[in-house]
Amino acid sequence: MSDANARRSALIALAILSLVWGFNWIVMKAVLVYVGPLTFSAMRYVFGTAVLFAVLALRGENLAPTPWRDTLMIGFAQTTGFQMLVQFALIAGGAGKTALLAYTMPFWVIPLAWVLLGDRPSVRQWACIAVAASGLVLVLEPWSTHVGLGSALLALGGGMCWAIGTVLAKRLFLAKPVSPLRLTSWQMLYGTVFLVVLALCVHERDIVWAPQLVGALLYNGLLSSGIAWAMWLFIVQRLPTNVAGLASLITPLVGIGLAWALLGERPDASESIGIAVIMIALFGVLRPPASVTREADPGPRSPR
Repeated sequence: MSDANARRSALIALAILSLVWGFNWIVMKAVLVYVGPLTFSAMRYVFGTAVLFAVLALRGENLAPTPWRDTLMIGFAQTTGFQMLVQFALIAGGAGKTALLAYTMPFWVIPLAWVLLGDRPSVRQWACIAVAASGLVLVLEPWSTHVGLGSALLALGGGMCWAIGTVLAKRLFLAKPVSPLRLTSWQMLYGTVFLVVLALCVHERDIVWAPQLVGALLYNGLLSSGIAWAMWLFIVQRLPTNVAGLASLITPLVGIGLAWALLGERPDASESIGIAVIMIALFGVLRPPASVTREADPGPRSPR
């Protein structure tokens, strides 16, 4: 395949992936009519883990466990903590706002990477964090006594858990030669065990086995957790790393747009300005310095 065709195929895959992951926030919100948040999280990740290991086997990758202590911590943060918090956030919070607040993960990564990896933030990164903080204030609207504040804080907590998992994964990649897909599969397995135990211990409402629930499980397990990850690896292998990283901004925008169109979640003036400010700050954080963009591309990385 020529470079032009490979790039075109990757861009098409990126558009499909953004729709899959963006629409999944609508699916995760709508399915709560039929099942409790913990139960659904456990069910979707049991399915998703099975699909990921199937993808791992089909790619001919090593199925041996990754270093268990690091992987356990990553799984608890990135799968258990992230999914549990965002799923509870969706009970009272809008799908679009929850997606946006969860995708503030890069802001939390910066100070965590400084503490755990010694990566000192640049002046630009600190400036972007300050800009994002002002946008968060506008989105959260602490001066307004609305019921969405609690769900927004849960979504932010989910973004923090995602960031913790990301930094721990980065530390493991620096120490051991582990493939992103293999680590993703094993951390998801460990995180899923926690979710299943929690779901069994906490009695939620009875499951309503409606076609919508079955469809949501198929969508999450097969598409969002399985095929989508294989597509992501296809994308990062064929696009520059900085392009793939910036493209992750598309997902929350798709989630916000679909929530507006399908669920009627229209942000007010303050939220709209805050969303725009956060997206600008995210762009600033994810955009590599000019000196880096002139160097050779360092290769594929995992988005999560």
